[in-house]
Amino acid sequence: MDQSIALTVGLPVALAIIMLGLGLSLTPDDFKRVLTYPKAVIVALFCQVVLLPALCFGLCYVFALPPELAVGMLLLAASPGGTSANLYSHLAHGDVALNITLTAINSVLAIVTLPLIVNGALLHFFNDGQVLPLQFDKILQVFAIVLVPVIVGMILRHKAPGFAHRMDKPVRAFSLIFLFAVVILVAVTQWKVLLGSLGAIGGAVLVFNLLSLGVGYVVPRLVGINAKQATAIGMEIGIHNSTLSMAIAMSPVLLNSPQMALPSAVYGGLAFITAALFGMLVSKQAQRAG
Repeated sequence: MDQSIALTVGLPVALAIIMLGLGLSLTPDDFKRVLTYPKAVIVALFCQVVLLPALCFGLCYVFALPPELAVGMLLLAASPGGTSANLYSHLAHGDVALNITLTAINSVLAIVTLPLIVNGALLHFFNDGQVLPLQFDKILQVFAIVLVPVIVGMILRHKAPGFAHRMDKPVRAFSLIFLFAVVILVAVTQWKVLLGSLGAIGGAVLVFNLLSLGVGYVVPRLVGINAKQATAIGMEIGIHNSTLSMAIAMSPVLLNSPQMALPSAVYGGLAFITAALFGMLVSKQAQRAG
C-alpha cells in the first residue's frame, strides 16, 4: 500500500476529528444514565461484545472467507454503534436516551474490546506466525486516536457548550463526506478484489447486518425489555461504525490493509437501507400493539 502522507497522516487525523465530534455530543450524564436502566444496557453490551462477534466468527466459516476478509468482518463486528443509530432510533420511535448512553459506553469499551477481538481474529486466521499488526503499541495508538478526542470533545462541550453546538453539524457533515471518500478509496484500490469476492462479501455482510438488527431487537424482547428500548438496542447494534472500522483497516499506522476494509465498505452503504426497513417494521408493530 502507498505510504503517502494522505494516508499516514490524513486517515488518523480524520478519524480523530470524527471522534471529537462524537465527544461534542456526549455529557457525563450519558454515562450516569446507565443506572436508570441497567438491564437494558447489560443486555445490549452482551449482544454487542459477546454474541455478535461469536456469530460473525461463524459466518466467516459459513461463507469460507479468506483471512483478510474474515479479519475485516471481525473488525466490523467489534466496532461500536454508529452515531446515525440515534437518528434511526428516533425515526423508529425508539428510546433515544438509551441510544446515547450505549454510544457513550460502547465508544469507551471498544478501546479494550476492539483490539482484543481483532488480535484474536489475526491470530486465528493468520496462523503462519506472522507479526500481528495490532499489538500493544497499536492499542495505544487506537487509544490516542479514538478515546482522547472523545474526552477532548466532552470537555469542550462542558466548557464551551455554544461552540460544541455550532460544531455539531459541520463535524457530522465531515464524517459523512469522509465515509464516502474512504468507500471510494477502498473501491478504487481494491476493485479487482472487490469484484472477485463481492458474492461472498455481500452475502456475509448482509447476513451479519440482518443478524445484528435481529439480535439487537429480539434478545432484549425475550428477556422482558420493552419494545421502545429494544428498538433502540436494535439500531445501536445493527448500525456499526463502519467509518471507524474502515479507517482502522486502511490506516498505515494501524492495520494497513485495504482488503480488511472491504466488508466495512460494503456494510457502510447496506446498513442504512436495512436499518430504514427495520425501523418501518418495528414502528408498524408498535402501532398495532398500541
